[in-house]
Amino acid sequence: MTNEIRTADRIEAKLRAAFGPEQLEVVDESESHRGHGGWREGGETHFRVVMRATALDGLGRVEQSRAVHRVLADELAGGVHALALDLSA
Repeated sequence: MTNEIRTADRIEAKLRAAFGPEQLEVVDESESHRGHGGWREGGETHFRVVMRATALDGLGRVEQSRAVHRVLADELAGGVHALALDLSA
């Protein structure tokens, strides 16, 4: 058994710390992308994030996405191939 933290848990922890969301759901959709670009055995490559956070209030959609991408820069530079975002304040 490994002590490595799952990517979804790391994503959730970083988003909670950065935005204090009222609602947060991080879904690993990797299996539905089996055989597609960026997919690898074991998953943890394709994620969907649904987040409602007042910290995003006043930001447009592009700015909201950029804020999330900044927080998750290490994951996006590493093994995360795709990140679908459903964001609002």
